[in-house]
Amino acid sequence: MRIRSFFMMIGTGVLTAVAVSSCARASATNERRHDFPDVFDIAYTPDTLHGHNGLFTDAGAWIGFTPPEKGNWVNGFCGPYSIDMNRRQWLAKSAVTVHPTSAGEILSDSTCYYPGELLLSAKYNDGEIRQQLHFIDANSMLLTVESTLGCPLQYSGEGWAEGMELTKNGNSVFATHDSGETFVISFPQDVYLEVKDGNYLAETQRGNIGHIALGFFYTKDEAMAGVSRILTLLDDPGAALADNRKRWEGYLAATLRDDMPADYDRIAVKSMTTLASNHRAARGGLLHDGIIPSHAVGYFIGLWAWDSWRFCAGAANFDPELAKNNIRAMFDYQQPDGMVIDCIYTDPAENNARDSKPPLVCWAVDKIYEATGDKSFLAEMYPRLLAYHKWWYAKRDHDGNGMCEYGSTDGTLEAAAWESGMDNAIRFDDVNMLANEGYGDAWSMDQESVDLNAYLAQECRLLKKFAEILGEKFDAPDHSGKVADYFFDKDRKFFFDRKLADRSFAGDPGCEAYTMLWTRLATPEQVKDMMPLLQDTTKFSTYIPFPTVAVDNPKYNPRGYWRGPIWLDQTYFAISGLRNYGYGELADSYTRQVFDRLDGLKAGAPIHENYDTHTGARLKAPHFSWSASHLIMLYKEYTGK
Repeated sequence: MRIRSFFMMIGTGVLTAVAVSSCARASATNERRHDFPDVFDIAYTPDTLHGHNGLFTDAGAWIGFTPPEKGNWVNGFCGPYSIDMNRRQWLAKSAVTVHPTSAGEILSDSTCYYPGELLLSAKYNDGEIRQQLHFIDANSMLLTVESTLGCPLQYSGEGWAEGMELTKNGNSVFATHDSGETFVISFPQDVYLEVKDGNYLAETQRGNIGHIALGFFYTKDEAMAGVSRILTLLDDPGAALADNRKRWEGYLAATLRDDMPADYDRIAVKSMTTLASNHRAARGGLLHDGIIPSHAVGYFIGLWAWDSWRFCAGAANFDPELAKNNIRAMFDYQQPDGMVIDCIYTDPAENNARDSKPPLVCWAVDKIYEATGDKSFLAEMYPRLLAYHKWWYAKRDHDGNGMCEYGSTDGTLEAAAWESGMDNAIRFDDVNMLANEGYGDAWSMDQESVDLNAYLAQECRLLKKFAEILGEKFDAPDHSGKVADYFFDKDRKFFFDRKLADRSFAGDPGCEAYTMLWTRLATPEQVKDMMPLLQDTTKFSTYIPFPTVAVDNPKYNPRGYWRGPIWLDQTYFAISGLRNYGYGELADSYTRQVFDRLDGLKAGAPIHENYDTHTGARLKAPHFSWSASHLIMLYKEYTGK
């Protein structure tokens, strides 16, 4: 057989019938993941070497795949796609395509994306070829090919990227990019294999069930050293696939409740799968595994501080080891003065130490502890957490009154706004920067922030809890008793930031006030006073509830990032906060608004960074871990039926 030219459709034909879908066939199994077919619609056939709609990726791998589009079919999974921040591209249109030696045209095709499993089926006159793809770990995958055609099968790659060199090593193909990234395709010993003319051809002697082991390495030397481990997957593929099933069944068991509507279960599974898909293994400057904000967007291929704390809170129940390592990854770069920097990347030269991020890490550690009871992890983290807590009062309390401000190490308002996490929030429109006396690297906004001090009060409470569990000393500042009264405006009956110059309340009603309910710092009387504003449909009780600023604010912008849209962390803080004060039925009602109205949430659409508060339309980055994590928490806390 002549090896086909690149980007040429192989085995296509007019679809004249509808085959029994891969989803329908798999649903007959007893695996719980098969209750959730097509959890995401990520079909994409790369006709260029860039772009995708999200990837099937798992176990921390730095590559992903997509099922082909029905209108642009390839008889194999598309990819791999390299996820690294600095070089994101398809290494192949399809590194492994399957061709029967005598079967005619494909009559119909189908694909399905289950949690942790990608399926593809092509039906011919005389039978069917069915492919399954599973990640075994961060470096290895198993491709299972089942054929009922009765003829030998041939395999080749299609559409290799420019800069790829293919070589043969034993019965393995090494496809090495000039960046060094190497994709390995290993066949059983009874499969004929040749590499020539920039591609490979493999042919089976029989056409029933077979396995192909796939590997991905950052350099060719790593591939040479690791190929033997990839080959062991072919010795006992059943055991490796059983491990994959066990891992995902464990994820599902830890995530799902037995008393929820099926469509809400689907939301929880989508959310958990989003977090699992954004897991990246330790690489380069990322010294521990972690969860990135979104594998689908190049500028989000790194770890951010408060993003990480949120992700870890969501992942604590189903993958606590990943949550622990994500926290360790951020603290690998803790500064000598205790600061935890904003974000870190595989290339440490890209790290941002101009600012920190809102302090929610003790909350995440507590979630992990509650899920695992792991005192050793508490003991490992406690001194680091304590040092970080002290840093805020040393470097971000301009006048020493125990109320902190967001700031930066370089004196810029840009970095200080980043430190708040709410980059362009309306409340910062009139802020100025002040140098903190005695420190050349410490600057504060001239405004004390209610959310920051609420977070610090909660962190203080949790640090005391950890100290008691461990028998350790707590010797950090504790100003939590002053926060509620200090930031509550009795005239407007809401919580606001305060200006340093005259202690006046700053800005207009916004989402920063929700944190006072979530952290349980507000008094019941204050919450009662807030309820008319919170339930006002012209302000916060909107189609999707609890926007980042009241919608009747003249500066409100439905697509304005932190100046209007729904961010699900803030919506979660408000709903969970209402639950804290006995408004459970109202909290459930708002949860249903979120679950029932966000665009595509119950279907195959990805979970997005933020949403339009009036329509539920998806905004900004897709496959977003932050939103997914808070959807899991909303699901866990929901009490309605």
